[in-house]
Amino acid sequence: MRTSVATVCLSGGLVEKLHACASAGFDGVEIMDADLVGAYESPEEIRTLCERLGLTIDMFQPFRDVEGVDEQTFTDNLRRADAKFDVMERLGTDLMLLCSNAGTATIDDDDLAAEQLGRLADLAAARGIRIAYEALAWGRYVDDYRRAWRIVEKADRPNLGVCLDSFHILSRGHDPAAIETIPGEKIFFLQLADAPALDMDVLQWSRHHRLFPGEGDFDLTGFLGHVLRAGYTGPLSLEVFNDTFRQTAVFRTAAHARRSLTWLADRTEDAGRAPHAERLIAPQHAHGIDFVEVSGDDLHDLDQLLDRLGFAFRGRHRSKPVRLWTAGSARIILNEQLRLESPRLTAFGLIVDDAAAASERAAALGADPVYRRTYRGEVELRAVASPDGTEVYWNDDDPDASWVPEFEGGDTDAAFHGDVDHINVSYAWQDFDEAVLFMRSVVALDAEPVAEVPGPRGLVRSQVMRSPDRVVRLPMNLAPPTAPVPHRHVAVRVDDVVAVARAAREKGLDFLPVPDNYYDDLQARFALDAALLETLQGLDLLYDRDEHGEFIHFYTPTFGGVFLELVERRGEYDGYGAPNAPVRLSAQRQVSTWTDAKGPGAEGSSS
Repeated sequence: MRTSVATVCLSGGLVEKLHACASAGFDGVEIMDADLVGAYESPEEIRTLCERLGLTIDMFQPFRDVEGVDEQTFTDNLRRADAKFDVMERLGTDLMLLCSNAGTATIDDDDLAAEQLGRLADLAAARGIRIAYEALAWGRYVDDYRRAWRIVEKADRPNLGVCLDSFHILSRGHDPAAIETIPGEKIFFLQLADAPALDMDVLQWSRHHRLFPGEGDFDLTGFLGHVLRAGYTGPLSLEVFNDTFRQTAVFRTAAHARRSLTWLADRTEDAGRAPHAERLIAPQHAHGIDFVEVSGDDLHDLDQLLDRLGFAFRGRHRSKPVRLWTAGSARIILNEQLRLESPRLTAFGLIVDDAAAASERAAALGADPVYRRTYRGEVELRAVASPDGTEVYWNDDDPDASWVPEFEGGDTDAAFHGDVDHINVSYAWQDFDEAVLFMRSVVALDAEPVAEVPGPRGLVRSQVMRSPDRVVRLPMNLAPPTAPVPHRHVAVRVDDVVAVARAAREKGLDFLPVPDNYYDDLQARFALDAALLETLQGLDLLYDRDEHGEFIHFYTPTFGGVFLELVERRGEYDGYGAPNAPVRLSAQRQVSTWTDAKGPGAEGSSS
């Protein structure tokens, strides 16, 4: 599988972009005209650099607004094209991307378009240059790849073919099946981009919201299958216009982009459509949460919190400043060796069938391995770092028989049996899309549809990643760019959350306070039994219900950037209490305001 990427996908200058592409393992690049125009290096110097880096220049792009014009305008277009052919010869590339006319076309006539493209192709042929014609989704007259192909057929030049772009085809809702009617040798180039399902102007959608494969809602596996069955043998190339990627670190974004193509090619081969793709080890689907880890410089407040909730203190690690608390299969590690100033959720472990296979697949996808010092007799768990540094561990053994005995001096008697229901993680705006791809490709979780939750500082975007059996659930939150990154939390599922709440209250634990207005609204929505409503309000419990069951939960105070949630699912309720999220976000912000007003040392730390 040959891979390529358009330089427009990345931040920085052209030379820096080329170094990043080579470092990420791409075979080639599409040189964006604007990147070359803004570079101080000559086309010859760029050509030499690519040769030294082992990169082919697969295409020069874009050339615009050629066909469907009057003769005088077209004559000037040929002059423009001839000048760009000079540049291409200096670069050492023989393929130009020609976009369908979106600005100057005045004549809607396929015969004229074919005649003009044929004349352009003849001019290019004298230079040994090929033209790949692409139907822009916002083209003035040609906005459908099927029409673009008909025009290319009419023109009938050996050096004139089509460029297929997944965004331009799928954003318009065009059926990609007809791609298989195009001869493979006439598909000169393939550009790939994913995107979220949005209802907006297609040009703005394209310019600002394209994503790398695996991060959006397009069926790129099916799309790529059609292209390959048509006989296409060229590179798989990425063309992603995205405000985030053009601002983030170029080497990291290039590696992120390369991972997306590896994942897509592997999925396409799984569907029997890409026999030339490099194979990955089959994904290891997690069937349990091994542990969740919170790190910080001083975590004694969290020790007290877990004790009041009813967790059992299982002891201190025999060789590290790390403590373990458990309740059933819910295992929470408090790690003070990282010496973080503020507590935060830094790692979680997954139980899989083959940890070595999970680690090998992660390495093939470019994930960075994590090293932690272990001593003789201690279990060394395999791990990688996610884009923001959160560590993901794999274990294929029983935790109570493998690493848990390394903790000494505690007991096993928790006040209740619990399981980790979900781990709610949050990301800064520049990390979110990359994290979605990481969790989908490396951790082998499936993505549920995106939801938006109103908060006191704007809409919070939420996307749940989960294992196929829904045992592992990972809600991922993204706050507005100007808002702080949302706190992370661990949700522990229990059989009787009211009993757990009462016992914790008796031990002196205060929960996140819920306003009385919430309970007035709750009664209006659900007409709850008076006794149940009184219980909920008295304990600061939140409630939700749907046609499948009920959900009762409460939140602890926030410590640094982390808090806990205790939940009870009744019946077949499968959600996360989404209607209650705005109340929680508002309450946490209010408590933070109170705490800041009290000054350092106030209860609950900085929530």
